[in-house]
Amino acid sequence: MSKTAAWISAARLRTLPLSLSGILVGSGLAFPLGEFDSAIFWLAMATTLGLQILSNFANDYGDGIKGTDNDERIGPMRALQSGVITDKEMKKGIILTSVITATFALILVYVSFGKDDFFLSLVFIALGASAIVAAIKYTVGNSAYGYKGLGDVFVFIFFGLVSVLGVNFLMTKQMDFWLLFPAISIGFLSSAVLNLNNMRDEYGDKNANKKTLVVIYGKQFAKIYHFCLITLAFLSLLVFLIIYPYSQSIWLIVALLAFLPLAVHLKKVMQYKDPKRLDPELKKVALSTFALSLAIFLILLLSN
Repeated sequence: MSKTAAWISAARLRTLPLSLSGILVGSGLAFPLGEFDSAIFWLAMATTLGLQILSNFANDYGDGIKGTDNDERIGPMRALQSGVITDKEMKKGIILTSVITATFALILVYVSFGKDDFFLSLVFIALGASAIVAAIKYTVGNSAYGYKGLGDVFVFIFFGLVSVLGVNFLMTKQMDFWLLFPAISIGFLSSAVLNLNNMRDEYGDKNANKKTLVVIYGKQFAKIYHFCLITLAFLSLLVFLIIYPYSQSIWLIVALLAFLPLAVHLKKVMQYKDPKRLDPELKKVALSTFALSLAIFLILLLSN
């Protein structure tokens, strides 16, 4: 593997569509109010991609130096694990990606608020800084929260609540209660991807003392938890469609078709015994979430 290919592999391109889901939903919900802003949309997309790539680099680095990525790993070989990229090179990559992501975030805040609202600018700068720290601290350092069963909480917060509610507020400058429901839905689906990843890596993580939820509470708990995440994601979105105050909500029912593949997926997860069989399921949940978000965005775009 060439160094360029190793960096591309470390960026884990297949994870990027999922990370954009919250931005698509939050931005799409600005259309009915006539508040969609293309500059904010693209800057938010760039910032989110930066955060996801940063998280992937940090994950590669943290799991690599801790020995979590070893011969027991089921997924694709990581860059540090392969030896093509050294830990010092990966650390430089993390720093560079952090700087680029922070730059996009600062431009996003300035474009959204300008010089008019210093307090809100500080709030969103703090959110951006927190997201960067969270992306790095997932597996890096002695206090890495991904090794303490807290990864799901941070994914739910940043890729669900902050992503959907944050970008919508940057455009509309208002916060509506009903927006919580699609934000919760995307947050649960994003957490489901992480839970599935941890279920796949259960044995390797256990041997490396990485205490994910499946390692702490067992396989049966993880299966039930996974079922609850996807079911509650569906119900949250259904509630949103019922209470959504705009006429486009009837067409948004089409977006629920994205849950059909997940019904088959749940059956496979509840019956699995060999963790290797879960690897293809990761793509199914991630792409279904992205398809759901893209459908919501396009329906709202075309309805306005």
